[in-house]
Amino acid sequence: MKVFKFGGASVKEANAVKNVANIINLFPKDNLLIVVSAMGKTTNALEKLNRSIYSNTNDIIAHIRTIKDYHYAIVNELFADKTHQVFNELAELFESLAKQTSCSPSENVDYSYDQIVSFGELIATKIISNYLQVVGIDNTWLDVREIIKTNTNYREGLVDWKLTNNLSQKQLLPAYNSYKERKIIVTQGFIAGTTEKTTTTLGREGSDYTASILAYQLNAEEVIIWKDVPGVLNADPKYFSVTEKLNAISYREAIELSYYGATIIHPKTIKPLQNKNIPLSVKSFIAPEDAGTLINNNTQSDSLIPSFIFKVNQLLISLMPKDFSFIAEDNLSKIFACFVKHHVKINLMQNSAISFSVCFDNIPEKAQALITELQQTYKIKYNEHLELITIRHFDQKTIDRVTQDKIILLEQKSRSTAQLVVKNKN
Repeated sequence: MKVFKFGGASVKEANAVKNVANIINLFPKDNLLIVVSAMGKTTNALEKLNRSIYSNTNDIIAHIRTIKDYHYAIVNELFADKTHQVFNELAELFESLAKQTSCSPSENVDYSYDQIVSFGELIATKIISNYLQVVGIDNTWLDVREIIKTNTNYREGLVDWKLTNNLSQKQLLPAYNSYKERKIIVTQGFIAGTTEKTTTTLGREGSDYTASILAYQLNAEEVIIWKDVPGVLNADPKYFSVTEKLNAISYREAIELSYYGATIIHPKTIKPLQNKNIPLSVKSFIAPEDAGTLINNNTQSDSLIPSFIFKVNQLLISLMPKDFSFIAEDNLSKIFACFVKHHVKINLMQNSAISFSVCFDNIPEKAQALITELQQTYKIKYNEHLELITIRHFDQKTIDRVTQDKIILLEQKSRSTAQLVVKNKN
């Protein structure tokens, strides 16, 4: 059996949903598990809705109306029969969303986030499952929260693998094993559940991770992530006018690329697949019969083409102990603890005898709280509005290419990776 993951761009409008059905029909003999993200930019819209609950604004109803209108425009185009059950199912979901937003907001903002934002995937899968039935693709809708269980670390749920495995053995595997004909299940990406029956999420863009978790449970023969690009590219087209497709890379290379910030694959996706040697393909939903990129254990192609990763809006801070003491293990442990406390991920770090430099995403509310606490112990200098450029399999020519008209503030190299914190000369 195969696991397919369709992201927001692949289901953003009625024609895109129809294309999902066309892609499924290219695999007429395969059992399939279809993992679906929220449609289009719905997650962003639901994030706005969640923020409005805490900002005491009067636009909650307007936010819900915008989300509702967007989905009903898609549904009205897909379903000629306006008495179809999908309309009742969506009405129930939007009623539940309205109830969720009418309650007093939780003191735990992350808890509220997960309860609100999860509606995007629930709505999308109801639409897609029902549409597939209408066009003759028999399938079962599954609430993934009944299978994937996490702790209560809202917005970044930690998977309980033992419990998830037990539930998969009892509920998910029998659904395929007992079915004599082709079996298709449609479920949600990104979201999960707790033993307390609350909803959690697996981290932004976590639907890839969902697909790999379920593939691991099912011992799938392959996972295919359907994207609006022909495969894994060696650079983001937003920054490079000419890019190259990586035809094949290893699990290791994929992990490295995602760790350094490549957005094509969620960072946690690879480990479950590598553990069971399940190949991952990244393919185009625009040209589904093209080869795409294959990710497996083979490392032969990893260094053939250099890859470029850009992270913008970076903040570089340098810390120096006020008492002029060395930056040693005791200082570093305190610094790292502070970063953990404020949920700030370090993208690059470098230390000398009496200073420690750190580059990270400049999220104002997190950055300011972090700096304020660190200033109690350290002198701090910082630069804003920077870029972090990572080059995998670099040479001097590739470094010169990306640093033209840039000032390099910090540079770090290993055998296969160069990282540079830069700012524009002007």
